[in-house]
Amino acid sequence: MSSPDAAFRQMVEALEQLKIPFYVCGSVASSAHGIIRATADVDLVAAVMPQHIPELVSELGKEFYVDPDMIRKALAAGRSFNLIHFATAYKFDIFPVGEGPFEQAQFQRRAIAPVRIEGAEQIQVPIASVEDTLLSKLAWFRAGGEVSDRQWHDVRGIVEVKKGQLDLPYLRHWAAYLRLEDLLDRVFAQSSA
Repeated sequence: MSSPDAAFRQMVEALEQLKIPFYVCGSVASSAHGIIRATADVDLVAAVMPQHIPELVSELGKEFYVDPDMIRKALAAGRSFNLIHFATAYKFDIFPVGEGPFEQAQFQRRAIAPVRIEGAEQIQVPIASVEDTLLSKLAWFRAGGEVSDRQWHDVRGIVEVKKGQLDLPYLRHWAAYLRLEDLLDRVFAQSSA
């Protein structure tokens, strides 16, 4: 029986088999670090190169919607692309590794951690650090006009669960770089962290 968890495992196995470095980010990462919530997709940052496209199609093309032209164009433009599991309609958004200093720091800080998709058994995968997940969620919250209750809930959940464990100098440094200090201060004030 096909499930989002099975699709996730298949995606992870394909990336590992093709030796494409990656990490899980977005709401799956914030659920792993904070308060669990359902999501209809998985966000991944992956070092996919144009030469990987035929291999991705070969590995995943039977069970996933994989459009090689869309991937090629997205990579050329430095944008994300998605792969969709046919049986479940579960979506995987693949973001290229950014070239900026924060994006490079995130990629270097990824670490193996347990992740669970839709209540299934945990799987150990590379995941964004708790601090990078928090900063990325704040950046998405700001980019979305600071109105997303889901993003803010994710941010608050991370701060509540990881209270006392966060690398505050790292957070302050990158919050200043990303111009997110006010949001970081706000979430700390609301969470008494």
